[in-house]
Amino acid sequence: MGDHDTVRVRLRAALCADDPWTALYALHSPSTDRPGLLAGVVEDLYRSDADSTAFRPYLTWLLRTLGEPGDAVLLRLLAMPGLAADDRQDLLRTAVARGLRLPAGLLRTYAQNAPASSGGHAGTGGSPAPELVDAMGLSGDPSFAPRLGALLEDPAAPRGRAALALGRLGARAWTAPIAGRLSEVTGLDHTAFAVALELMDDPAAVPHLLRWLAESSEERVYDVHHALVQLTGRDPLLPECASGAAYAAAVRAAWADGRTERAPAVVRDLAVESGARARFSVDEGTGRIRVAFDPPSPGSSWPRWDRSLTFDRKPLYRVGSVCDTCELGLTLLDWPDGEAARIAARMRGRLADLDRLDTALLAEWSPVLGELETGHYRALLLDLPLEQVAEPTRSWWYRRTAARAEADGDDGDRPEYDRLEYDRPEDYWPGVAHFQLTAPVPGGRVPFTYGAFLPSQPPEALDPAAVARHAAAVAAGERPAAVVLGWIDDRYVEALHEERWLVGAILDGHHRLAAYAAAGVPARVLLLARVGGGSGADGGLEGLAEVAAVYGCRE
Repeated sequence: MGDHDTVRVRLRAALCADDPWTALYALHSPSTDRPGLLAGVVEDLYRSDADSTAFRPYLTWLLRTLGEPGDAVLLRLLAMPGLAADDRQDLLRTAVARGLRLPAGLLRTYAQNAPASSGGHAGTGGSPAPELVDAMGLSGDPSFAPRLGALLEDPAAPRGRAALALGRLGARAWTAPIAGRLSEVTGLDHTAFAVALELMDDPAAVPHLLRWLAESSEERVYDVHHALVQLTGRDPLLPECASGAAYAAAVRAAWADGRTERAPAVVRDLAVESGARARFSVDEGTGRIRVAFDPPSPGSSWPRWDRSLTFDRKPLYRVGSVCDTCELGLTLLDWPDGEAARIAARMRGRLADLDRLDTALLAEWSPVLGELETGHYRALLLDLPLEQVAEPTRSWWYRRTAARAEADGDDGDRPEYDRLEYDRPEDYWPGVAHFQLTAPVPGGRVPFTYGAFLPSQPPEALDPAAVARHAAAVAAGERPAAVVLGWIDDRYVEALHEERWLVGAILDGHHRLAAYAAAGVPARVLLLARVGGGSGADGGLEGLAEVAAVYGCRE
């Protein structure tokens, strides 16, 4: 029996198992080394098996996880004549979730045969189904723009998805119609319209947004403000703790004069509370280093969801969703072009043996601090017991899940499909060796705080000679400081587990942290943490205070 036949037999057995998801996961894991083989077997079953309707959710899940080989199969299956309507819909949804650019001719054929979201057929006047709207936006074909634009006027149509599709196409002729209809939409559709304007990147939207900001209700102000910042580059400072009506009033006041050009960054409100704690604010920050929303995921109902830590708009780590019942997990995406080190290197002269913070020091660093995102910050000088971890089983990202399972008694109530994601340590691994606290920080409201600092340059690129020099300095009693941009992230995971993280990216000092970890000496860290920013990166004054109380540098 050849490899293809062997995999086919195993796949059929997995699909017919009492617990198909667990059986499929066991089959999938080793098969990802040869994804083309498994993708080919999935295609065979989809084309020929009489039970394909029952197996459809499993087969499309496999195709979604198999990368380019799975994508090729999706395209071939969608082009297959005589495909059942449910199969076609499921395959198109999977292709959209993969972000595939489907041929325009294929989509037009689909539109003629597919059921519309409002009943009837999309090809006979009904509104196209949401997955077809998404696929049109991903197609890159501007000929779909008039049809998508017409949906903006139909309250029964998926208007938010139509606006996003136009944004993905870059169809700027529809900038004004989208902006002009902001007053007609609410909730997620309003967010989708604002995000569509951001995707369009058309300055023509700005006057419309400024007019609508003055009139919009309180709950819509955030979307308009975010779009204005994205489209103008101007990022005015708002009050630290403003929310609700106070936040809306502050946003309107910030844009009331109609000024849209970016002003030079200013570091203001410097205040040193002790040698280990200080505060400052950045107004009109350049935002070269920031946590930013990702472009909306095709097929998702949420226009703003995932975020990434970015350097000059290049994503470094995926930070994950703003959902406070989802668990936090960072994932390495790519390395910046050395920019983090170049920015932070301008602070390096005073970091060689840093023992206290003072106003003059922070003022000296103002040009560097101005590269951060607009907002309010705390600067903490900490002595942190850190270890370097290179194995998933040692990382807090996984160990916290094991602790939760133990606390729950692992009663097995979670559906097997959901539990697939909870089995392996590598599923939680951020993708790179990093530094973490040797033990969680005890807390009050939240039992304790996990801590992890992730690199902004490849760990394998560290110079052993530089690590040795810093190790010698530490042994001699010096305390060279690393600089970390971080925040406190609070979650109520699955509405069961209160969980708090101190997370950050190392801006400067990778060699110093490696030397401290190797020596077993607490690492001197200058933590710059943004607070009051909302969207899951609030900074958490309570969490920062607890960390500072335990590990603040003693004067």
